Amino acid sequence: MEFRPCIDIHNGKVKQIVGSSLEDATGSAKENFVSSRDADFFAEFYKKEGLNGGHAIILNKIGTLEYEQSKEQAMKALRAFPGGLQIGGGITDANIREFIDAGASHGIVTSFVFCDGQIHEINLKKLRSAVGKQHVVLDLSARKKGDHYYVVTDRWQKFTKEEVTPTLLENLSEYCDEFLIHAADVEGQKAGVDEELLKILAGYKGLPVTYAGGVGSYEDIDKVKSAGEGRIHLTIGSALDLFGGPLNYETVMLMMDRR
Repeated sequence: MEFRPCIDIHNGKVKQIVGSSLEDATGSAKENFVSSRDADFFAEFYKKEGLNGGHAIILNKIGTLEYEQSKEQAMKALRAFPGGLQIGGGITDANIREFIDAGASHGIVTSFVFCDGQIHEINLKKLRSAVGKQHVVLDLSARKKGDHYYVVTDRWQKFTKEEVTPTLLENLSEYCDEFLIHAADVEGQKAGVDEELLKILAGYKGLPVTYAGGVGSYEDIDKVKSAGEGRIHLTIGSALDLFGGPLNYETVMLMMDRR
């Protein structure tokens, strides 16, 4: 289990938001934290700490002025920590190379692959052809419907028909290097992790998997360790003191056996 840092960017600012509150139409979101510092500050901190494999996420819809403002911040982060950060938000085969060349280790992809409610294998092949599977992370961010979890797209607003299961991850593993899973129903709420989803993810024994969503206490970190059987990596956003939360960064690192 590793700690994977994050830099979430919305309307040109580093923020922590409630994921389910994000609206494409208005560009609005419920905010937990808005930083006065630019994204490169956090990237430089993660570089100094030796925290590789984190992600910078552009939360605005591509094609908007706000997206361009957030992209500028993301580029600052990539330049500050070349090879240390993954980049997500509107990534396709047409633009992933730009971000890799700017310093991203991987492009994180959801909507381009899971469009129209299902997997588009041709787009998976396009990504692999553009940069190689070693530079692709698939974001299977999930929400629960009925008794099952499904991949959601478009800032976690649209359900697809693809159920999140170990079999789905195994089938997709030939097209990517890692998986990122946002538990969208609890993202940004600091009210507890989704243990049921974590147990599903623990059933997959292949590529690295990073979980994000709901951590609000040190006990939640232990729950991720237990439910994820020690194999699931963890991102903490709103609850971390770096983003105005109650969890001390140094204590979290000690729990990750990094101090």
